[in-house]
Amino acid sequence: METLEILPERLYLLGCEIGHVYLWCDPGELTLADTGVAGSGEVIAEAIRGIGRDPGELRRVLLTHCHEDHTGSAAEIGAWNGGSVQVLAHRLDAPVIRGERPVLPPVFDDAPTWERELWMAKPELPAAPPARVDVELTDGDTVEFGGGARVVAVPGHTDGSVAFHLPGPGVLFTGDAVANVAGQTMLGVFNLDRARAIESFRRLAELDVRVAVFGHGEPITSGAAAALKAAAATAV
Repeated sequence: METLEILPERLYLLGCEIGHVYLWCDPGELTLADTGVAGSGEVIAEAIRGIGRDPGELRRVLLTHCHEDHTGSAAEIGAWNGGSVQVLAHRLDAPVIRGERPVLPPVFDDAPTWERELWMAKPELPAAPPARVDVELTDGDTVEFGGGARVVAVPGHTDGSVAFHLPGPGVLFTGDAVANVAGQTMLGVFNLDRARAIESFRRLAELDVRVAVFGHGEPITSGAAAALKAAAATAV
């Protein structure tokens, strides 16, 4: 697993084969955003040790949405530290993460042709084992890490997609609402409702952010607000 320091001793990208996991470091405690595919727990633990922190410091797991490349190891990591790690997700995606409802496939009716072709060519991922959700989030909630993170509902990719905004350090975790691939900031692909996803993208573009990190693609480490505004303005 590739580990990239985004903000010194604060924010790290833990690069998985498909998608990314992010680690936020506060004094004495850690927060993980997404968990990769099933079976990623041990390599995530090794990556945490590799930056000089202890997996025993992990206090919470934030799930940006219910897809298996983000929730695959939530059950495994939620069991760390005697099961004391909190798992948080939006209330609309929580039943899917718990295994009570199926994951809905994307709708391509108004998506570009290349997006459907990309979907057909993607590798099959292992199913995510059902995981508990300890805290069901709603828009505007605050999560106590990084000086206070605001939950921003960004439906469209899934009904319960969320982003996490840290106003203090100016950091935004977009999940799959936005991607940044090969230097191009763009609407995330494989959406359940493309029109709602575009509305959500435009909402994120109004936030005051300096650093943006994505479920897929490279982080933007400065000037993120301008990049998001420019990309959202052309999203159709």
